[in-house]
Amino acid sequence: MAGLSHDFSVMRGRPAIALLTLFLVAPALRADPTGKLRDLLNGNGPAALTLQAPLRQLFEKESEDESVSVPGTLTYKDASTGGDVVFSDLEVTVRGHTSRRETECSFPKLKLKHKGAGRIRIGAHCGEEPDDKLTPKYGRLANEHSPYREALAYRLLAALGVPTLRSRPARITYVDPAAGAPLTRNAMLLEDDDDAIVRLGGTREIAMEAFGDVKARGVAADASRIAFGEALIGNFDWCLKWAADDTYRCDQSKPLWNLLAFERGGGGTGLLMKDFDLAGIVVGGHSWLKNNFNLAFVPSKSGVELEVLLQVQRTRSLFGRAELDALRRDFMARKAAAYNALANAPVDEAGRTIARSYLDSFYAAIGDEKSFYRPVVAKADAHVYADAGGAKEACAAGDLVRAGTPVNVLQRSGGMSQVVLLDARWQWGTKNHCDAVVNGPVWTPSDAITSDYPK
Repeated sequence: MAGLSHDFSVMRGRPAIALLTLFLVAPALRADPTGKLRDLLNGNGPAALTLQAPLRQLFEKESEDESVSVPGTLTYKDASTGGDVVFSDLEVTVRGHTSRRETECSFPKLKLKHKGAGRIRIGAHCGEEPDDKLTPKYGRLANEHSPYREALAYRLLAALGVPTLRSRPARITYVDPAAGAPLTRNAMLLEDDDDAIVRLGGTREIAMEAFGDVKARGVAADASRIAFGEALIGNFDWCLKWAADDTYRCDQSKPLWNLLAFERGGGGTGLLMKDFDLAGIVVGGHSWLKNNFNLAFVPSKSGVELEVLLQVQRTRSLFGRAELDALRRDFMARKAAAYNALANAPVDEAGRTIARSYLDSFYAAIGDEKSFYRPVVAKADAHVYADAGGAKEACAAGDLVRAGTPVNVLQRSGGMSQVVLLDARWQWGTKNHCDAVVNGPVWTPSDAITSDYPK
């Protein structure tokens, strides 16, 4: 870690950048206030904060164990009096899963804890890379555009009534005495899980291993809104097992991922969305998409449009038609609120354009009967073939199209239809790849195809 004494921007060996702020006059400290750290989430504009802590020391010694902490002090201006509000004696820890890795974020996410004022999380800027250079392993946007884009995702979901954590954009000056000049960067403040559970009348968190599935928990109301919400923001970094036999990307060991499940009073269950730093609406899209799905399914060949459509169409295999139509009507009724949240967001213009493309694609996908109830393979025993005669299977021998898989019909011959298939139910995915489905049309029985799904 040599060379950090005059440049705080190099935390884990990343290239240094010039800082405009060369010094900071520290405000006079006073006794800790009686308020809570969660109060910082109140308000719409970016919160201006100063965090003083030996962060270089924390980043050097932190591990997957969140008990590793350093002391810190958080300062901000009281909006009504203009005076300094100071939380001293904070415990500052690193948080996150993949983002903790040095190959992902040189400046990782943080958590602040105060014995009398609770907790709050910080979605930090991750690094100093340009927008067109995502992290190589997970495709994370490693610069200060990311926190504001993620905060926008939370605000969009809240405007649409999707259960999620509270968030707020922030502008934080990080002061580390051992690192020289302060560093000021965009960030996101995020509600602590325990605070969210209390806010919603919950009693305790449900561990991932103990969750089971949506049907067993009777939590379809939250789950259905979440399914639409994940589609809206182009997020694939999540899992929610719907039923005991559900094979869509989740397994028995991880029936719940990047979602908060909690027990409600009276024995019910609640769900909340969280963790969107890998969502398409933040990073601009997913490079792996074209290797696993046929972009030709949408005339525009837009990755954003395909991302949204993939998850929107999957909902048809999860819910009944009455429930789907009620959800669509409700999301349509909140459309103006979503676009208003986008218009008022303090986000970079490229990020605003990306977010608008996801919103546009989402509302195009659910807005009318024809767009939503497009043709699908509805029979559970339909094969895919390389030819109209059915002489050669297009994928592995015995592979069947999962019911609810959307298709675009190109032509018919005898009892067969040539189709471009959208593998919305991940029959082939990354572990059972099928080049024929990804790269070109295939053939399947015509009598397996219908728009009347679910009936």
